[in-house]
Amino acid sequence: MNYWQKKQVKINNMETIILASGSPRRLEYFKLMGLPFEVLKTEIDETLTKQTDPQKLTAELAVKKAENAINIMKANLPAWIFTADTVVALDGKIFGKPTDREDAAGMLRAFSGREHVVFTSIALFNREKNAIDCRTASCSVVFAELSDKEIEWYLNTNEWQGVAGAYRIQGLASCFITKIKGCQSTVTGLPLNEFYVILKDNGYRYGACAPGC
Repeated sequence: MNYWQKKQVKINNMETIILASGSPRRLEYFKLMGLPFEVLKTEIDETLTKQTDPQKLTAELAVKKAENAINIMKANLPAWIFTADTVVALDGKIFGKPTDREDAAGMLRAFSGREHVVFTSIALFNREKNAIDCRTASCSVVFAELSDKEIEWYLNTNEWQGVAGAYRIQGLASCFITKIKGCQSTVTGLPLNEFYVILKDNGYRYGACAPGC
């Protein structure tokens, strides 16, 4: 039995998790962890929230996404649903996904030579408990001083599209980052330690607790 066959056997012994997220980074992490999953894209109106605290905001949105997924799948409710949300904060201001290139440029100028904080909340619906468990992780990121030419160069890569804070730390934006305080996976949208712990705490059989281990 080769490596991939062994991996498939382990996947078949675990319960499928509905990954209610369109983020390719989260999908990659699920694959990395060898988790069986199906993708469900959910849509919520993030502008309806009145929350101004970034940590509370990202938790609220993660839970709302989970509730939306539960509503979509209520006729055939799965055992597990996972959602997440990420926001960036600097000087009390929340930075979500940029609306256009000009908005992205403004975000990068704000971060230039400064330290900002990235919050990612994860929410796990457990059908057995009929409950949503939500947890939040944070990570501080320090940018070097950016010239206008550097900002224009980065904008031309299009990495800024569709991500909170207008940059991808796992991409070319890493050229600008001088220090990270915390877990980098928090910035990419799925804090792996918190995710592992939330699975374990909710009785999901993974890793040392997986069937056959």
